Amino acid sequence: MTSLLPALRGASGRTDSPEAVRFGEHVLTYAQLDEASASLAARISGAGRVAVWATATPETVVAVVAALRAGVPAVPLNPKTGERELAHIVADSAPSTVLARADDVLPPALGGLERLDVDTAARSREIDLPELSVESPALIVYTSGTTGPPKGAVLPRRAIAATLDALEDAWGWTGEDVLVHALPLFHVHGLILGVLGPLRRGGSVRHLGRFTAEGVARELLSGGTMLFGVPTMYHRLAGALEGHAGPGTLAKALAGARLLVSGSAALPVHDQERIAAATGRGVIERYGMTETLMNTGVRADGAPRAGTVGAPLPGVELRLVEEDGTVLQDMASIGEIQVRGPNLFTGYLNRPDATAAAFTEDGFFRTGDMATVDPDGYVRIVGRKATDLIKSGGYKIGAGEIENALLDHPGVREAAVTGEPDVDLGERIVAWVVPYDPGSPPGEQELADHVAGLLAPHKRPRVVRYLDVLPRNELGKIMKRSLGV
Repeated sequence: MTSLLPALRGASGRTDSPEAVRFGEHVLTYAQLDEASASLAARISGAGRVAVWATATPETVVAVVAALRAGVPAVPLNPKTGERELAHIVADSAPSTVLARADDVLPPALGGLERLDVDTAARSREIDLPELSVESPALIVYTSGTTGPPKGAVLPRRAIAATLDALEDAWGWTGEDVLVHALPLFHVHGLILGVLGPLRRGGSVRHLGRFTAEGVARELLSGGTMLFGVPTMYHRLAGALEGHAGPGTLAKALAGARLLVSGSAALPVHDQERIAAATGRGVIERYGMTETLMNTGVRADGAPRAGTVGAPLPGVELRLVEEDGTVLQDMASIGEIQVRGPNLFTGYLNRPDATAAAFTEDGFFRTGDMATVDPDGYVRIVGRKATDLIKSGGYKIGAGEIENALLDHPGVREAAVTGEPDVDLGERIVAWVVPYDPGSPPGEQELADHVAGLLAPHKRPRVVRYLDVLPRNELGKIMKRSLGV
């Protein structure tokens, strides 16, 4: 377990070393990545923790790989984080050093740290790798901080290896795969799955830098086999498909990919159906969190099913519980997801209270996500317990299915659903709608009838509020707290 990236071992000195990562015109072969990361690992060996200014560049990859090889926990920093939040993360994680590109201008919050500039051309053929426990912390990734200051989730080497190996099994992921994505590298999706995943398999990753439909088509048509994205990206691809009919276009590129994978938020059924209709290729979903890495996933040899995130991955135990902690026997009922397995984090840095509250006595992690489970084990997430479970008129209602119903209306471009207090119902359902035609949006009663016809009368929105755009974070998740939840 010393090496999370076995493909690097013995790569030095190879003149035919395959491509490891590509960012635009900047390519690093496995031999180059091996030597550059070994050189940097020698410089940071013995450091307590290091921060990584996680731009979408080869320097970030070298920095993270070097930290993993040196056995030094890395703290990926979002370059767009505000000054107050960044200062909190730095004070909480207390890194001794920040790793960055030579031309990066770092904010004042990092001014007290030693700075090491990452050199992707550095060469070093000798490195003494430390023997590391599977429980050794590899990364400290900070949560979004929606319920308070961000917390640092300590991810051990065991969790990263377990998740990536489970995905190898589920997706038939091999060293022949070429992954295409444009995800940020400070988060689980873009960094662990999108970079360490290919490197653990001995494959390669092509990072687009900035997401465009043209970039996706270009890379998939020139050897890419897998695409990772978030729902916002797939929504844009679905729209772009309408203007890319015929051979050699986006439709051909997506149809030729071995796997199209969506994560970080629920993929609207409407977008999944649009892509499948245009390409004959379904988008598969998986479900994970910063604290748990990946919990479920649709298998490559399974059938994509709109609105589901697949079954639990190998090694992951999943159950649904009532509000009082009672384990549900009827998995068709809505309950909170709890998971247990080798994919879990070890705890929140400096927060034993939060860590204790996050786990049950028998070791299950309380995700806060609400779901049902189909008879064949496919999980259907209905939303977050805090913002997406609406209790109205004695019913438990998931916001997700109402959002999907709204998106089936031809006049609705985007939709979010929340609950707000109601003296009669307990909570009433509120729809936040971005119409295709702001000058002539679908009416409130029209949308209520539309939802009631597709689902059930008690699931219809009682209030409709129109917006120009829904507030989203960098991963495309709708920030419902910004809607007044």
